[in-house]
Amino acid sequence: MSSSVDKSHLTPSKWIVALSVMIGAFMGVMDMSVVNVALPHMMGTFGENMSAITWVATAYSIAAVIMLTMAGWWSTLMGRKNFYLASLAIFTIGSILAGMSHTFPEMIACRILQGMGGGSLVPLAQAIIRETFPSKEQGMAMAIFSMGVVVAPAIGPVFGGWLTDHYGWAWIFYINIPFSLVAALMVNAFVHDPPYLRRGIKKIDIVGIVLLTVGLAGLQVFLERGQQENWFESTWMIWTAVFTAVSLLSLVVWELSVAEPIVNFRIFKNAQFRMGVAVVLVFGVALYGTTFILPQFTQRLLNYPAYQAGLVLMPRAIALMCVLPIVGKLYNIVDPRKLMIFGIGVVCISYFQLAHLATSAGQGNIMPMLLLMGTGMPFIFISLSTLSLNSLEKEHVTSASGLFNLFQQVGGNIGYALMATLLERNTQIHHATLSEHITLFDRNCVAFFNQTVAFFHHQGMSLGQAKDAALAMVNRLVTQQAEMMAYNDISIFLMFLFICCVPLVLMIPIPKVRFEPTAPIEM
Repeated sequence: MSSSVDKSHLTPSKWIVALSVMIGAFMGVMDMSVVNVALPHMMGTFGENMSAITWVATAYSIAAVIMLTMAGWWSTLMGRKNFYLASLAIFTIGSILAGMSHTFPEMIACRILQGMGGGSLVPLAQAIIRETFPSKEQGMAMAIFSMGVVVAPAIGPVFGGWLTDHYGWAWIFYINIPFSLVAALMVNAFVHDPPYLRRGIKKIDIVGIVLLTVGLAGLQVFLERGQQENWFESTWMIWTAVFTAVSLLSLVVWELSVAEPIVNFRIFKNAQFRMGVAVVLVFGVALYGTTFILPQFTQRLLNYPAYQAGLVLMPRAIALMCVLPIVGKLYNIVDPRKLMIFGIGVVCISYFQLAHLATSAGQGNIMPMLLLMGTGMPFIFISLSTLSLNSLEKEHVTSASGLFNLFQQVGGNIGYALMATLLERNTQIHHATLSEHITLFDRNCVAFFNQTVAFFHHQGMSLGQAKDAALAMVNRLVTQQAEMMAYNDISIFLMFLFICCVPLVLMIPIPKVRFEPTAPIEM
C-alpha cells in the first residue's frame, strides 16, 4: 500500500509533461518562419539572390514535412520517448551547424538536418499531450498544444527580426540550444511511453520511404517555387508536378498493400478523422496565407520595416493566447461543431473588414481586425483537432497526429503559393483596369498631371524630365492602388473559403465514446 502511495507521489504532473514536450514542438514550428526576416541578411553573407536564398526556408520545410508524416513509424521502431529525444538532438545539432555555416551549400545541408529533427516534434508532442490528459480535459489539452503550433508562426518573424537586428542572423539558430537542453532534460525525466504502444518493426518499408520522400519533396518544391517559375509555363514545374503526382498516388496504393506501412492511410476509414483533415487543410490555407500576406502588405504598401511588419501579427497571437484556454473549457460543454461555426463566423467578419482597407491604413485600423481573427481561430482549431483525433484507437494517435499536422502544413504551403499568385495576377488585372481611366479626356487626371509636372519643374528639372517624373509618379500611384485592391480581393477570397468549410463541419460526426488514455496522469 505504501509503495503505491509513494509511486503516485512520483507521478509527474500533466502540466509538467505538457510543458516538457511543447518546448521542442514550439521551436520546431517557429523555425519554419523565424528565418524569413533574416533572408536579406543571408543574401549578403552568402552572395546569393532572393530566388536562391529562399531555399534556406524550403529545405527545412521539405525535411520537416517528411519526418512529420513518418512520426508514427519511427515511434514504433524506436519508442516514442527515444524518438522524441533523438529528434531534439538532431534539431539542436542542425541549429548549431546552421549558425556556423560559411557557405550556402553548408547552410542548406544544415537546414535539412534541422528540419529532420524539428518536423517530428509536433505530432509527438500532440500525441503525448492527448494521452496525458483525461478524456474530459481533451479540449484543454489541445488548447495547450495550440499555444505552441498556432502562436509560433506569428511570433517567429518578430523574434527573428529582433535577434537579427541586434546580434546577427546566426543567433536565430543559436537561441535554440538552451531551450533544447532544458526540453531534453525534462522529457527524459517526466515523459514515459505507455504500455500499449507497439514496439519494433519486422520489415522496413523501403519502397514507402522512397515514394514518401520523393512525393512530399516534390510537392513542397512545386508549391514554394511555382510562382517564381510561372507554374505550368515552366517545363521544370510540369515535370515536378508529374513526378509528385505519380509518387504520391503510388505511395497510397503501396502503403495500403503492405502490413507495416510507413504511413498508415487506413485511418482515413474513420469518417470523423477524414472530415477533420479536410477542414484543417482549408484552415492551414487561411492561417498561413494570412501570416504571409499581412507582413507583405505592411512592408510593400505601408513601408514598415521587417521587424515592425512582424509586430503587426502580434495582436492576433495575443488574442489566440487569451482565448485558447476558454475554448478548451467550452469543448465539453458546447457541441464542438457549433464552436467551429461560431469561430468561422468571427473570422469571416475580420476578413470582411480587412477587405475594405485603404493605402492610408495604419496599425490602429488593422489591430481590431486581427484581434477579432485571433479570437475566432481557437474555436476552429481546438474543436477540430480534438474532434478529429478522439475517436481513433490509442495506438494510432501518433500516426494520425502526423497526418493531421501534415495536411495543415500542406494547406499552409498552398496558402503561401496561392496568396503570392493571386496578389501578382490580381494586381496586374486591377492595374490594367485603372489605367484605362487615366486619359487626356479626364479633367481630374489632366489637372493632377499638370500640377505634378509644375512641381518637378519648380524643383529644377527640365520640362521633359518633369513630364517623365510625373508619368512615373502616376504609374506608381496606379500600381499602389491596384495592389491594395488585390490585397482586398485576397481577404474576400479567404472569407468565402471559410464559409465553404461550414458544410464540411456539419458533416463531422460526433462520437459517443471519447478518447480515454490508458493511465491518465492526475495532478
